[in-house]
Amino acid sequence: MWRRIIISCIFLLPLAWVTNFHENLNVALERPLRTFPVQVNGWVQVKDVTFSQGIMGVLQATDYLFRDYADKNGNRVNLYIGFHDGGPNSGPIHSPRNCLPGSGWVLDSQRLISVSGPEGPLEVVRAEYSKDGTTHVFYYWFNVRNHIITDEYKLKMMEIASSLTMRRKDSSFIRIAMDKRFDQRNEGAVFEQFFKDFYPLIREYLPS
Repeated sequence: MWRRIIISCIFLLPLAWVTNFHENLNVALERPLRTFPVQVNGWVQVKDVTFSQGIMGVLQATDYLFRDYADKNGNRVNLYIGFHDGGPNSGPIHSPRNCLPGSGWVLDSQRLISVSGPEGPLEVVRAEYSKDGTTHVFYYWFNVRNHIITDEYKLKMMEIASSLTMRRKDSSFIRIAMDKRFDQRNEGAVFEQFFKDFYPLIREYLPS
């Protein structure tokens, strides 16, 4: 019995230290998201949303961007970037697996897809959700120190590892959404072009 108690203490003491004495740093963005360009390679901002205090109280993001961009062909894309600095007042990222169904969206399909990045192919999540007779396509990923993550479990593991080794728990959620009608044009070409134009710029704003 005493052996079990000693073993339990060995494992619980580090956890107690982390809980009571370990505090993560507040990691800042490279630049505030309000300075994000309104025009990017032919894409022009057509809508910029400011969230209410109530929404921010639930979201608990340190900084965010919620904009619609349109190109000359009439394609309209929504970009959301939510940054959480990892400090004591920063809340966790809310997974779209929970938030979208909670807002009345019904998941139709979800899979990982490969998209061309500046340094090679990258994987992001592609999910289709329906609501009130319309279907939207959501492409999203999580970002921790410029690493793309597509799984909530891996996100938590990386946050814990960063917290223990670097005293930082900052993370970001990036979502690109559009009506399925736009996504069906040329089999996802609208997203691929938007990702190509915006991804390098998004990386410039997020901490490495």
